[in-house]
Amino acid sequence: MLFSILLIFFTSLFVGNSVAADLKEIQARGELRHLGIRYANFVTGDGDGFDVDLVKGFAKHIGVRYQLVYTDFYNVIRDLLGKNVVRKGEEVTLEGDFPVRGDIIATGFTVLPWRERVLLYSEPTFPSQVLLVARADSPQSPIKGSSNLTRDIQETKAMIGKKSLLVMERTCLDPANYGLKGVGLDLRTYTRSTNLNEMVPALLNKDAELTLLDVPDAILDLQKWAGRIKVLGPISEEQDLAAAFPKSAPELRAAFNDYLRKIKADGTYDQLVNKYYPGIRRYFPDFFARKG
Repeated sequence: MLFSILLIFFTSLFVGNSVAADLKEIQARGELRHLGIRYANFVTGDGDGFDVDLVKGFAKHIGVRYQLVYTDFYNVIRDLLGKNVVRKGEEVTLEGDFPVRGDIIATGFTVLPWRERVLLYSEPTFPSQVLLVARADSPQSPIKGSSNLTRDIQETKAMIGKKSLLVMERTCLDPANYGLKGVGLDLRTYTRSTNLNEMVPALLNKDAELTLLDVPDAILDLQKWAGRIKVLGPISEEQDLAAAFPKSAPELRAAFNDYLRKIKADGTYDQLVNKYYPGIRRYFPDFFARKG
């Protein structure tokens, strides 16, 4: 009898930890678990960052404690949903059963169509765009650019040609997201880690001739590796970054959207942008001109 009671007790704990929670459950628990990846200035690894400060404020807004749970781009959705995401072309399925480690993803997380099939996204929290980057000593010159972004993207993609391109699958730098996979390009998949911060060091180490970076990361890398890398042109349209939630947590998403509108109205959001990404507004003036 005692064994049966204990078995039921521990099974209920496991199942409870394997189910995504919505707003009321999180408030009852008294803690919001933030899934963050050490990446650019979104989550620095030092306990701060744009998304760390953003979600800390949200936790306070809904009256709960804040906990940062570190993860990586390969496991972050599994840690949120308790399921592995298997992507085959445009088809996305959820498989397996794993512990749910967090309630919200906020980590410079790009809104991508395949992710939208399994996640609820908040309203946009930050802008981005994927760029083609080379070492400064590369003979290729940046495109001149025009008012036609589609033409600029085509021109940039054509520059890849036979050159090797360093990519990281299952992230915002996955070549499949931008029509670069299965078209005869020399793709070099970075596998030594899932840390996007390592892409430029690998490029400088000559792991490949070119790589992909998104704008927030490129801004920081152009400062860190000044004179050693250059941007050749855009690979994608402008993108939105946002917080992500399980499909079963619409009230949590709604509360986050309310909080996001509030801090945009009272100036807190602008303070975070200025703190972690000074100068970003000149790259995306339309995004930051939006109100609410």
